[in-house]
Amino acid sequence: MGRLRERVAVITGSGAGIGRGIARKMAAEGARILVNDIRPEAAEAAAEEIRKDFGVDVLVVPADVTVKDQATGLVTAAVERWGRIDVLVNNAWGGGRINRLENKTDELLDHGLHMGLWSGWWTMREAFPHMRGAGGGSIVNICSLNGVNAHQFTAEYNIAKEALRALTRTAAREWAPHQIRANVICPGAKTEAFAAYAKINPTGAAEAESRNPMGRMGDPEDDIGGVAVFLASDDARYVTGNTLFVGGGSHINGVAWAPVPEEDRTA
Repeated sequence: MGRLRERVAVITGSGAGIGRGIARKMAAEGARILVNDIRPEAAEAAAEEIRKDFGVDVLVVPADVTVKDQATGLVTAAVERWGRIDVLVNNAWGGGRINRLENKTDELLDHGLHMGLWSGWWTMREAFPHMRGAGGGSIVNICSLNGVNAHQFTAEYNIAKEALRALTRTAAREWAPHQIRANVICPGAKTEAFAAYAKINPTGAAEAESRNPMGRMGDPEDDIGGVAVFLASDDARYVTGNTLFVGGGSHINGVAWAPVPEEDRTA
């Protein structure tokens, strides 16, 4: 307890899913949390739970991180509230489609890049001078095995997450002299997105769990959040430029993941 006491963590997309799990786990370690979600009600609900359960200071900033001013505004809001930013977690995602590559549109790929790459770049660049001035900081970017393993039907997601991973490694190398660390988590967890997939393809979802080496999908808070806390804490002060696969070993030999494209679904 207390590994992040008094530190400030900005976590995009933390109204639900993995972002919410990370926010809760960091709050449990004493961090002050900026909760962000494009849905104000989701952000408020997550923040209220964190305040009640952990008693830390929480700031809610609903924002669409695909819009530059709104993305950079998260960092600005944290600095205005607390005078610093110690931890930045780029987690937000939304708006993708499950369909074949030949049916993807320019607009869909552009949205993916704004959501998965540009938003991370904007927040990282905005946080940089504050972290440098404070003598360091930790950036944790949430990427995906979808990109690493080139899973089917999610091209805009795969492309954006792999681009973010490359950006993270470059930042790790260039910003290391400032003691700013940048790492990636590729998680596997039961989230709202996984639940939606299970509704479309329950057999595939069950197979994904059963073929996971540990026999289950992870918990966003207890399984993913703890790794994010480690990367944000002084325990990882000499760790940068790494990709941590937090998926129960599913990255070792690949994972069963065959979503049904929209073109093949029946009403």
